[in-house]
Amino acid sequence: LLRVTDHPAEDSRSLGPYITRRLLQAIPVIFLITVVSFVLMMQAPGGPAAQFNANPRITAEEVDKYLARYCLERNPDPIGWLRTYGGWTGIWNCEDQSFFSAQGMPNFLPQFMGGGDNGLLHGDLGVSIKTNRPVTDMIVERVPATLVLMGVAFVIWTSMAIVFGVFAAVKRYSLFDQGVTFMSYLFYSLPTFWLGLILIYFFAVELRWLPSQGIVDPREAPAAFNTPQYWAGFWADPVPNIMDIGKHLILPVITLVAVSVAADTRYVRTSMLDALSQDFVRTARAKGLAERVVIFRHAVRNALLPVVTVIGLQIAFILSGTIVVETVFAIPGIGRLFTDSVFRLDYQVVQSIVFLLSVLVVAANLL
Repeated sequence: LLRVTDHPAEDSRSLGPYITRRLLQAIPVIFLITVVSFVLMMQAPGGPAAQFNANPRITAEEVDKYLARYCLERNPDPIGWLRTYGGWTGIWNCEDQSFFSAQGMPNFLPQFMGGGDNGLLHGDLGVSIKTNRPVTDMIVERVPATLVLMGVAFVIWTSMAIVFGVFAAVKRYSLFDQGVTFMSYLFYSLPTFWLGLILIYFFAVELRWLPSQGIVDPREAPAAFNTPQYWAGFWADPVPNIMDIGKHLILPVITLVAVSVAADTRYVRTSMLDALSQDFVRTARAKGLAERVVIFRHAVRNALLPVVTVIGLQIAFILSGTIVVETVFAIPGIGRLFTDSVFRLDYQVVQSIVFLLSVLVVAANLL
């Protein structure tokens, strides 16, 4: 008995070093993400200087000065690449063209220690080369729409996957189980963008039941979404504004959920079947417990342990799915900003969004 009760204490003592080790492992992963995203963007066609091609009045010296100010030069030599990468990450001081800040300290140090104020290390994602606005402000403006879409889709998707998977396992080989299996394979094989376009065609164009784009109706909303005027009008009369957002989310949420729930339902079903075959379930039934208690209090709890891990890894899929869905349904979120920036060759915005989404995926895997 002493040995058995000692195990939880040993597990709790080993949890701290384990978490610390996982956090330290995430640091080189994030570093490699910055390197890969930077190299890929440097290989993209055009270049930051291409935005000035249509302006015959600007001189080459002015272009060079602008690119140097924001560390956007595309120097072919390794030193130039390191300088550009250092400016993006905050190691290099773009304005003074030095590894040291204006206070004479290493630029990568925090500002209160005399470091610089540019780059990822200091929370600066740069300036958009198309709008000349801080990239951080542009992303923050789009976060609410993406969070609303992802949050609603995530809750519905996980709930449906658990319910369908559990009942498909309990009713194994029944008509319900076969129907869930067929629909899972069907929706999992559908491309997200194609499903979104089909839904728009039937429910927005033909039947005209639901809106085809945006997150609010510009004719009924107090102002543009996520502006101070909009939120002032939203809180003054929240019910119709919530219904307006909900109406616009139906089709994009269905598009995200249909593909996501198809895969996770199979995971839940497999995990539930494994739990139902365990000895503790047979023991619970032998004790005379009601079938409902055996399933939901004993089997489901254990079956959801591996499912939680799988659902956490699926966050990467839903992040990439929002890029497609927001583009198809013209939702003003981060995904739409990403595709718009790709077409406009706005390198700072694209590079920053790729980095932030990658860090979110790493954090989700860690959790």
